[in-house]
Amino acid sequence: MKSFWGIGLFVMFGLLTAAVIGFYSYLPADPLVYDDEQIGLHEDIVIKFNYSVAENTPKGQAAAKFKHLVEQKTGERVRVELFPNASLYNESDEMEALKNGSVQMIAPSFSNIAEVIPEWMAMDLPFAYPNEEAVMAAFRGKIGEELKKSAEHHGMIAMAFWGNGFRQITSSDKAIVHPQDVRNRKVRIQPSLVIQEQYRSLGAATYPLPFNQIYSNVENGTVDAEENTISNIYSKRLYEVQQHLTVTNHSYLGYGVLMNRQFWEELPPDLQRQIQSAMEETETWANRNATEINRRQWSSIKNSSGMEIVYPDDKTLQEWRTAWMPLYEQFRAAIGPELIDEVERLQREYGGQAPAWMSPASLGKPSKEGS
Repeated sequence: MKSFWGIGLFVMFGLLTAAVIGFYSYLPADPLVYDDEQIGLHEDIVIKFNYSVAENTPKGQAAAKFKHLVEQKTGERVRVELFPNASLYNESDEMEALKNGSVQMIAPSFSNIAEVIPEWMAMDLPFAYPNEEAVMAAFRGKIGEELKKSAEHHGMIAMAFWGNGFRQITSSDKAIVHPQDVRNRKVRIQPSLVIQEQYRSLGAATYPLPFNQIYSNVENGTVDAEENTISNIYSKRLYEVQQHLTVTNHSYLGYGVLMNRQFWEELPPDLQRQIQSAMEETETWANRNATEINRRQWSSIKNSSGMEIVYPDDKTLQEWRTAWMPLYEQFRAAIGPELIDEVERLQREYGGQAPAWMSPASLGKPSKEGS
C-alpha cells in the first residue's frame, strides 16, 4: 500500500516538473520590453482648478476655455479638472490650498491676492483706471510685471490676468449717489484693506463676505449695500434683493490666475510651453469675452430687472474722487511708490469716459442723474 502511494507521488511530481519546464521554454531569454504608452495611461498630469464663481461668469467661461486648450495642445497628457462655485475651497482658504499643493491652480480676485501680497492692492485703488484700455495697459506693462514677480516670492506663478469689469454700487432701500450716502451703511466688500478703508472713511461698516454668501446676506439684511461688476450682479441675481444701482465705475475687478510654483517647475519643459501657450490664448479671449458678457447682461439689467439706475454727473463723481484721493498716499508704502507712480501715469495717459454702452443714452428708459 505504501509503495502504491509512493509511486503515485513520484509520477505526479514528474508531471509537474515537466509542465513547469515546458512553460518556461516559451518565455524569452531577454528582459521584457515595456510599452511606454501604456505606462503613460496611468500617469496623467492633472491640474485641479478651483474658483469661486459659476460656470456662466467671465471667470467660469475662461476656465472652460483654458481646459479645452490645454487638453488639446498637450494631446490630453495634461487634464484640467474644474471646480466652480468654490466646490473645493472658498475665497478665504483657496490661497493656502494652492500653496500646500491641495490644488494646482486658482483664479482669485486681485483683492483676495492682496490679502497675502500687498502689492496687488495697486489694482484695487479707487478710480485708478479710467477705462478698459488703461486696465489692459496695466496688465501688459510695468504693473503686470511687478505683480508677477511678487507672486513668485510666495510660492506661486502668476500665469495671467483675467478681467471682469468695473465695479458699480448697489443698495437696498435708497440709492447711494453722493459719498455721504454711504454713512451708516452696512457694505459687503471683498477682503481688501484698500476697499475696507474706502468705505470706513465714509462712515460705513464693512463686511468681507465670500462671493457665494452675498445674496443671502443682502436678503436677510446683514448688509444693505455692496459693490460689484454687472456680470456678478446679474449671475448672483442681486437685482432681486437690491433695488438701486449707481453707475460709478470706481474700481476694477479682475483675477490673477495662479499656479503652484513647485508643481509648475516640475513639469517637463514641453508641457510648460504648451500650457503657457494655452494660457496666453485664453487671456486674450477671456478679456474680450468679459467685456461682451458685461455688455449683454447690462442690457438685461437695465431693461428687465426693475432696478433704479442712477448715473452720477461729473461733479458728483468728482466728489467721490476727492473723498478717496487720500488713500493713494495712505497705501503708498504698502503698495510701493513705483507702482503708485505707474498707476498715476496711466491715469494721465488714458484719461477718458466710461464705456459708451454704460452711458445714460444707452438706457432704454428714463434715467436718474445724480447731482
